[in-house]
Amino acid sequence: MADLKTTYLGFTLANPFIPAASPLSADAAGVKKLEDAGAPAVVMHSLFEEQIVQDAVALRRNLEAGTESFAEALTYFPQMDEYCLGPEEYLENLRKAKAAVRIPVIASLNGTTAGGWTDYAKKMQDAGADAIECNVYYIPTDARETSADVEQRYLDICEAVKGAVKVPVAMKLSTFFSALPAFTHALARAGADGLVLFNRFYQPDIDVEKREVEPHLVLSTSDEIRIPMRWIAMLYGKEEIGLCANRGIHTGEDALKLLMAGADALQVCSVLLKNGPGHLKALTAELNALMDKLELDSVNQIKGSLSQEKCPDPTAFERANYMKILLGYKA
Repeated sequence: MADLKTTYLGFTLANPFIPAASPLSADAAGVKKLEDAGAPAVVMHSLFEEQIVQDAVALRRNLEAGTESFAEALTYFPQMDEYCLGPEEYLENLRKAKAAVRIPVIASLNGTTAGGWTDYAKKMQDAGADAIECNVYYIPTDARETSADVEQRYLDICEAVKGAVKVPVAMKLSTFFSALPAFTHALARAGADGLVLFNRFYQPDIDVEKREVEPHLVLSTSDEIRIPMRWIAMLYGKEEIGLCANRGIHTGEDALKLLMAGADALQVCSVLLKNGPGHLKALTAELNALMDKLELDSVNQIKGSLSQEKCPDPTAFERANYMKILLGYKA
């Protein structure tokens, strides 16, 4: 049996599968179920900036307006009355979760601006969080806002949170950056301990009969691992920073590909929403069986083995492969 141990954010994990922020980790009971299913760490559901800076009535109006301004999709939320806890309730849930399990509990802050809400990172740390994940779910819509402005927004949040806590801080990014290696270098300089690649922007749909914009959820598929796989492979070895893949991880083979690209850890969400927390055991078993079949001894042995810096054909991650595919296609 292969050794699945890996390290991420300074933690030694029994396996690389970390349940991402979702309703499954909304309370201590949910976190305990995930631990019992084999999770080596858990990201708790997000505390949103809006929950901190707006009153409950304004928050309800904003979240029900269909703007899709947050990462965990509306369709999978309980009713707002049941789920939308205030900041103090969130911290209490965090304390209970930490007391209930032995694995690292990563708190999630979801927001778009640097400001007083980032002070909650310190409160999360004091409540027992072993690390903080900053999910900057931001969609620029102002034509006067430049790409440099957008990047600075992320850097300001990173620096604010790092300045408030001593625990590791990970930044969860979107795919929409024009020069991702340069930006991740800047994040590393700003103090980020890890990167979660990538967030999924849940796109709204239009109901043509009602003439309304409405939330629309499509869970991920395995095809989506190609985006994080490519960028993790290109970033591997460039910075002293943890790399966590997020998106489309549904099978042991998906996991192995991302580990070979250079991922330190793998966040899973859609597959657990579909199949329940117990599916973590199936993922671990699949990865183990595949590694045994390929005579691979450990995660550390394979990590980054097919990254850009170690790949026999590093251009496969760049433009040359794009040209090869298009010129070689036959209808």
